[in-house]
Formats: sequence, structure tokens, C-alpha cells
Amino acid sequence: MTQGFQGYRRTDGSVGVRNHLLILSTTGLTGPAARRVGMALPAAKVITTPYGSGVVGEDGALRDRMLLGFARHPNVGAVLLLSGKPPEAEAYRDQIVSTGRPVELLLLDDHGQDTLQITNAGIRAGAQLLRQLSQEPRESASLSELFLAAECGRSDPSSGLAANPLVGQIADHITSQGGRFIAGETMEWFGAEHHLEKRAVSQEVADAIRAAVTRRMDHAAAAGIDLIGNNPGPTNIAAGLTTLEEKSLGAVKKTGTGPIAGLVEHGQAPDGPGCWLMDQPFYAPESLSGLVAAGAQMVLFTTGPGNSFCSLLAPTVKISANVDTCARLPEQIDFDATGILLGAQSLAEATEALTAHILQTGSGALTFGEILSEGEEVISRVGASL
Repeated sequence: MTQGFQGYRRTDGSVGVRNHLLILSTTGLTGPAARRVGMALPAAKVITTPYGSGVVGEDGALRDRMLLGFARHPNVGAVLLLSGKPPEAEAYRDQIVSTGRPVELLLLDDHGQDTLQITNAGIRAGAQLLRQLSQEPRESASLSELFLAAECGRSDPSSGLAANPLVGQIADHITSQGGRFIAGETMEWFGAEHHLEKRAVSQEVADAIRAAVTRRMDHAAAAGIDLIGNNPGPTNIAAGLTTLEEKSLGAVKKTGTGPIAGLVEHGQAPDGPGCWLMDQPFYAPESLSGLVAAGAQMVLFTTGPGNSFCSLLAPTVKISANVDTCARLPEQIDFDATGILLGAQSLAEATEALTAHILQTGSGALTFGEILSEGEEVISRVGASL
């Protein structure tokens, strides 16, 4: 089995599986202009946030971490930065430049507060960056240079029985080769957190896992929500998962069986190889974005009845072991894992096939989410603005 892929080597040492131009608006004032530039340059990826001023404390730190995580993502080859806040934007630019990526900064102040003028300048600057990116070649990279993330959404029994254990096999394989793997969705550890704690590399990591779940439980209780014995997703219940604990026992299988190297915050990059956990919200738009802001080049997303959400920056490989879903959603499911449940394919055979699929995707093969432009990134809020 081949263990390499063709990627884009960055000056900062990372390897991208895509070579995106990111149009990034960091203020609400420049969001519409960024979207207009994106319409003129459909090959680019556009991320905007309406929250610029007044975001402070933990919220401000999260916002900075997410924005810079997107801008410095391995799959981003260049950045067109639009902003109405010069000091902040200049600081962002300098941090992006330090990674070796080309950056063009457009400020409303330099264009007389004229959003049409900044749109025109953005189209011209973005066109030049796209041309430059198109001339860059892919180079050989090894499995150890992969950083994969795992997600599950709209799960059913087939997820816990086949699709998630399959992804867990990939987690073990990637980390055994020196790569990185990460999973989040903290509330989907509830009822199964003891399995994760036993795999922690230290008592400190085990305690952090337990504390993360407790914090989420306390947050729910403060809002009058009792999660004990309940599942907040009606789709999950309809599919046959009657409690959150039942869902969690299947969800944690995505992480494999190896050591848990540590727990990071939402959007925080792990500082070494191995299998990591992220303390974060568990709904797909937020959780996927946090995993990608941390630097994951690709997402393995398991689903039962189907889930169309994808990352904008990281190819999102949709995996299902539900026979009906794979037949009903042929333009959503990228990898059919039904053979495991049907007895037509062993877990080892499916792991080999999925590994080949991952490497092919890493070398440029498109996912259905990319083809259909399903991708988006979401920056979470945790507090009030000033």
C-alpha cells in the first residue's frame, strides 16, 4: 500500500493538500466587499466575520485564534486580508507573513472608506495571487506529515458499529507513522469519557478530559437542560440512538485505541504528533471549524442518515456504513463503508481502502463537498460584545 501523497510544502514546515487563496475579512464593515471579491474570483475561499470591535477577553482570544488559524492553515497558500481596523489587521498580516505566505492587506482607511474601491483593489490583488498559486507544484510527502481530524454528525447505529471504528483504525495507523489526529465534540464523550481517560498519557491529561465534560454538563444545567439519559438530537433518536451516552460509546471509537497525547482548546493547534482531543462545541459547523483552525488538513466525517456540512478549507471525506444512505446520497457520501456491516469487507480491508482514498484526496482528488461548494467556516462566540 502506498503511504505517500503529493502536497504543497510551506515555508513554515507544514504541508497542504490544497493551495487555496483565502480572502479573509476580519471586520463586519469589509465583509460585503470580501464576498464581492470572492464572486469575481470563484477559485478563492472567502471567510468573513461580522464581529470586529467589542470582542474581548476569552471571546477575543478565541476570535484571534480562529482567524489566524484559518490564515495560517496548511491548505492556504496566500491570503488577501480585508479590514476596517488598521492596527489589528497589520498585526495579523505580520503574523501571516512570518509563515512565509504571500499576504495582501487592504484597509478601508487607505481607500477613503469606499467599499467599491476596496472591492476593485481586492479583485486585482486576488487575481495576481491566484496566478502565483497556480504555478506552484505539488511535491512528495509522507503519511507522517498528515494531520487528520474526525467528526460525526447525524449518527445512527451504523456509525458506532462500523464507520467510527473504521476511522479509529485510521487514527491508530496515522499516529503510528508519526502523524497527527484530532477529535472534538466534548459532549459526545459524555458517558464514555472513562474510556478516553484510561488512554491519557498522564493523570493531568485524564483530569483535563474529565473536567472538560463536567464544564459542559454544568453549562447545560445552568441553562436548565438535563443531559443525563437524554439525546438532544431528534434525528439521532429517530435513527435508533436513544441516549447521549449510547451515542458517545460509538462516537469515541473515532479516536482509535492508542494513547491520548493531550487536550487542546477550541481552535488550538496541538504541539506534537499523536492522537489529541479538542474541548469544543459538538454541532458540526462549530466543531469542524475548530478542528480546521487547529491545522487539520483533512476531515473524516462519519454519518448515518447523511450530513451535508463540510469545511471550507479542508477536504471533508464523508463516510457512511448505512446501506440506505449510501444508495440515497451518492453525491454526498465519498466513502462507502457498508461492506463492513454486510460482511463483504473486513475492517482491515476497509482500512486499507480508506487509507488509499485519503492519500488520493490529499493528492488532489475532490470530495463531493468541494465539488458542490458545501463548505463553510464558523467562528464561535462565548460572551457578549462591549
